[in-house]
Amino acid sequence: MTHLLDLTHKTDAFSLDLTCRPRRNRKSAAIRGLVQETRLHPANLVAPLFVLEGNNQSQPINSMPGVNRLSLDLLLKEVEALLKLGVNAVDLFAVVPAERKNCFATEATRPGNLIERAVQALKQEFPELCVMVDVALDPYTDHGHDGLVNDEGTVINDATIEILGCMSLQAAQAGADIIAPSDMMDGRVRYIRSQLDAAGFIDVGIMAYAAKYASAFYGPFREALNSAPKFGDKKGYQMNPANGREALLECQLDESEGADMLLIKPALAYLDIIAKVKSLSHLPVGAYHVSGEYAMVKAAAQNGWIDGEKVMFESLLSIKRAGADFILTYAAREIAEFLQR
Repeated sequence: MTHLLDLTHKTDAFSLDLTCRPRRNRKSAAIRGLVQETRLHPANLVAPLFVLEGNNQSQPINSMPGVNRLSLDLLLKEVEALLKLGVNAVDLFAVVPAERKNCFATEATRPGNLIERAVQALKQEFPELCVMVDVALDPYTDHGHDGLVNDEGTVINDATIEILGCMSLQAAQAGADIIAPSDMMDGRVRYIRSQLDAAGFIDVGIMAYAAKYASAFYGPFREALNSAPKFGDKKGYQMNPANGREALLECQLDESEGADMLLIKPALAYLDIIAKVKSLSHLPVGAYHVSGEYAMVKAAAQNGWIDGEKVMFESLLSIKRAGADFILTYAAREIAEFLQR
């Protein structure tokens, strides 16, 4: 009993001497709103979208509940809904039929291909929309790698970036606002910038996938595009998840080569990288909340283990708190609706 009385006495003394009580700033919703340090807004979100050939086509992606591959007519309706919710940017990925894939990725630069038509349609219908185009070869190659490969199965850097330059020009000519090279080839930002500038597209930006890790979180995305590598892995060009300083080097190189924005991918397992890059670069820093990060929340929610919407919101908020200026996420529409309630 004496022990309890002593403890109470010490607690009271501590309270009397305490000049700052953080809980005062948590007293009400109004006060909590005043002092909130991090805010997530629909305008901070970019919606990755999968476009496929045909009309009135919506194909669900089993490992990504709530996400569908959409034909262009339905894609336009989806974008209209996103804009009404305040999501003003999208990133496009083409779903390429197997018969159009080959080792040279010729579909990637074919005049009138799906991405070209999608960009044109989006900019004609929604000129205010920010249209980003992902630039890499894996959706177009029959082997699933992000570049051309030699007989030994090694990705050829310089030959690949020439194709990336052609893809970038084609997207810019169609009306794309931002080119997003996700391939992790060396020197591709400088090459793309030079090609865009030489063709007069000086106002088209580059969002470099500056630190893209060889992550295990990409599985559902590869299902969506049927782009899993048919041999080997991507560790020869994507980054080792164990490395942090290397990410800073990659970001520094892309900034020096002319990138307008830097992207970290994945996001949740790399919050430390986002924070470090944000502290060192004056460029806008984005993060890609990838398919596996999205799918885990959905799977747990379907099992009734968590409140999916709240966990998804908290996940994105943590990415913003780490320093991301914007977030690519498959939950863009869901969270924008959540924020309006």
